[in-house]
Amino acid sequence: MVLTAKKILLSLLTALAVFSCSRNSGKTPVVNPSEYQSSNQENMQSVRDFLHKAGAYFLATVDGDQPQVRPFGTAEIIEGKLYIQTGHVKNVAKQIAANPKVAICAFDGQMWLRITATLIEDPRVEIKKAMLDANPGLRSMYDENDDNTAVYFLKDAKATFNSFTAAPVEVDF
Repeated sequence: MVLTAKKILLSLLTALAVFSCSRNSGKTPVVNPSEYQSSNQENMQSVRDFLHKAGAYFLATVDGDQPQVRPFGTAEIIEGKLYIQTGHVKNVAKQIAANPKVAICAFDGQMWLRITATLIEDPRVEIKKAMLDANPGLRSMYDENDDNTAVYFLKDAKATFNSFTAAPVEVDF
């Protein structure tokens, strides 16, 4: 029962964060994926490690003025950027295209992580292949050469590690 309440709390916090971000929605910024690098590789690695430890995280987007939250599992560092993956046919991809500002929330049983970022789609086949190679269970649904596979990296990310027993730790990457 307690774990369920914590998951509900995390989902609500994520929805609130993304709803706040939606007030400043805008077009996807023009960024060359092959040239962009995270501002802090060590912080990014800490976030990626936490997401892997948690196993699943919740990605929040906005659909019009309504927050939408769903579970995700992919998070890989490729070419110095933290990437996630989904399919173009899914509503989440359409929501990201309309407003690339997202929030992510994960819980590992003791701590939770909240992230805000702008997602930038990377259309390069080699990045899609690297993501799918790192997550082979997705190969039954996705292929780097199909029109459905979508990979995004987190730009201007801000993350906060939280617990009930320690002060929050904020990092940028």
